[in-house]
This record gives sequence, C-alpha cells and structure tokens, in this order.
Amino acid sequence: MLDQLLGLIQENSQQAIVQNPEVPNHQNADVMQTLMSSITGGLQEQTQSGNIQGIMGLLSGKESGGGLMSNPIVASIAGNAVSAITQKFGLSNGAAGGIVASVLPGVIGGLISKISNPSDSSLDFNGMLGGLLGGAGTPATSGAAAGAGFDFNQIGYALADGKLDMSDIMNIGGSFLGGGNAKPAANEPQQGGLDLGGLLGGLFGGK
Repeated sequence: MLDQLLGLIQENSQQAIVQNPEVPNHQNADVMQTLMSSITGGLQEQTQSGNIQGIMGLLSGKESGGGLMSNPIVASIAGNAVSAITQKFGLSNGAAGGIVASVLPGVIGGLISKISNPSDSSLDFNGMLGGLLGGAGTPATSGAAAGAGFDFNQIGYALADGKLDMSDIMNIGGSFLGGGNAKPAANEPQQGGLDLGGLLGGLFGGK
C-alpha cells in the first residue's frame, strides 16, 4: 500500500513540490513523505474509529461528487497535511495549502482508480482496508481485511460499478458469515464488530 501511495504522490508532485521555488530541492522527498504520513494517518484514524462506511464510499468513488476536496475525510487529511508542512518546513499557510491543494486530489483520485478497478491487481479494497485496520502497510490476510473476517472487495466493486444485484448480496453475506452456511445467534455480535445491515444501508442509500 505504501509503495503505491508514494508513487502516486511522486507522480503528482512535480510542479507543486519539485519545481516549487519555495521548497528547497533537498527537502522535496521529506515534503512528499510528510504528505504520505498525513494521508495514511488520516485514513487509518477514520478506519480504526469505525468509519468504514465513509472510507468505502470514498475509495469506491461513490462520494466524490462536488470535488474530492469537499469530502470530509479528504478535507480533514488536507488540514492535517497543511499543518504538518508549515510546522516542519517553515512554509506559510498559503504555500503549504497550495501544495496540498495541488497534490492531494490527484493522489486520492489515483487511489480510487486503482482500488475500485478489479482489473488493477496492484491494490484492492481488502489490501487497503486490511492495512488501515491492522496498521499502515500491513497486508490483508487470506483475501479479507486483516482481523475483520470480511471481504471488502465484494462491497467495493459493487459500489464502484454502481450495480447491486442478488449475486452481490449473496457474496457479501457469505464472506461476512465466513462461508454463508452458518448464521450468528440472535444476540451474538457479528464478526469483526461490523454491522452489515448498517454498513450496506448507509453505502447503498438506505437506512
């Protein structure tokens, strides 16, 4: 996950950082690393605090209307990144804000493109969310998000193509129940502490 993220930051930083006269050349890599830390830290904080619905909506591209910077998760990451850059490198808020506004949308957009495309094997929902749930950079385990016992790809790809049919629901339910044959007891917590009904309802516009 970290390698792909750093690559996207480098691709989107040539003008905003490398060619920026306010950023000394010897600090280019450090500014990029600070951006990466802000992005991974912000996503990890949201995921581990339980905002799986928001992260899934963002990474699937479902909630990108109005511009990525208007997404509350991205806006929070942007604020943290501006603060970190001003504190570490002595840039003004305007200069740091310009860097973040130039780089962050392209990076998040690149992540969405990679993760929501099942034909791109470099990164998927399980790999991303597994790393965020288990610690930045931690790979997913056995095809499901680490520690959650849940296949986020089933939801993510259904969200990304805008289609939800009975096959999607069966696959999602099967992965959630660890194979689909056993049902949890009436009062038994669902695996991973995730509310499947609430998650699906929120993601697909229901209650």
